[in-house]
Formats: sequence, C-alpha cells, structure tokens
Amino acid sequence: MSVKAKYQGVLDLGQELNIQNGNVEEVDGILKVSGTAGTQYEKNLMWDKIKEVGGELPQDIEADIKVADETVFHRHMVASGDTLGKIAKKYYGKAGEYHAIFKANGDILDNPDVIHPGQELVIPHLS
Repeated sequence: MSVKAKYQGVLDLGQELNIQNGNVEEVDGILKVSGTAGTQYEKNLMWDKIKEVGGELPQDIEADIKVADETVFHRHMVASGDTLGKIAKKYYGKAGEYHAIFKANGDILDNPDVIHPGQELVIPHLS
C-alpha cells in the first residue's frame, strides 16, 4: 500500500474541510502534505485524523497545516436542537465551557439559554 493510499482518509477530510492551497506529494516513502485550514479547530481535526491513521508520532507523513483565521477557535452555524452546552461539548469536550461561547457572542446573544438556527457563533480560544 502506498503512503498516499494509507492516508487517503486525511486527504478526504482536507477536501471536506475545504483546506486552501493544498499540496500533496510522496517523496521517498514520506507523504508531504501542506495547506491552510480555516480555523484552529479544523487544523486539530486534520491532526487527529493523521494520528488516527499513523499513530501518535507518524514517521511516514510530514504535515504543514497553517490557519487562516487565528482570531477564533472556530465559527459555528447554529442548527436546530443546538444548545450552548452541546456546542461547548463538541469544541471543548466540556459542556460547562458554554459561558466562554456566550461571552464571546454578547453582541448577538442576550440569554445563554436562547440561540436560534442560522446564527453564526464565534467559538473562542479558551485561555
């Protein structure tokens, strides 16, 4: 199996996330991947996928993934059934971090229990 075939799931995820300026080449058995993710969250997803395929310290891939918007961790489009707690759980692993999202979106949110489908929320970096 070629290294490119081994990491095809990573390449597919890059397409799904619309990684910009992407470049993929195989050199001497090492897959060299580069590109720009929209946010840190998307970059983290790419690294998680690389580790899922190649292990914690993969030796057969080199990835240079930059981030286009470093001012936020991610931007989330509210869907039906979302709550700030569910959103916090998705991005931070802890529902209790919802307050950080509420605070970062004070310009559009008045109540942490009231969000609406279609709102775009800033998901801030946790300090």
